[in-house]
Amino acid sequence: MKKLAVIGDPDFNLGFMLAGITDIYDVNSSEEVIKAVEDVLNREDVGVVVIKHDFLVNLPFSLKREIEERVEPTFVTLGGTGGVEEIREKIRKAIGVDLWK
Repeated sequence: MKKLAVIGDPDFNLGFMLAGITDIYDVNSSEEVIKAVEDVLNREDVGVVVIKHDFLVNLPFSLKREIEERVEPTFVTLGGTGGVEEIREKIRKAIGVDLWK
């Protein structure tokens, strides 16, 4: 069974911690974000990564491209402008089916 991981600042992560998510990366700098993303990309037990939108947008291009090209883990951003359509596209890409149709 794959796990859910969360990458964000302590305020962003608080709700996930209260919900019982244990794979949480508290980050405060761009270097820490890069290290956290690289760590989850190398883990085989993580299937979905929730990341603060601002952090994903500011990643180096090569790392963003690696995230986009992979099926797993699937990255979902929160706190940005993507909303439901972005999540819909991520699910379609991950499983190959549009669940809304």
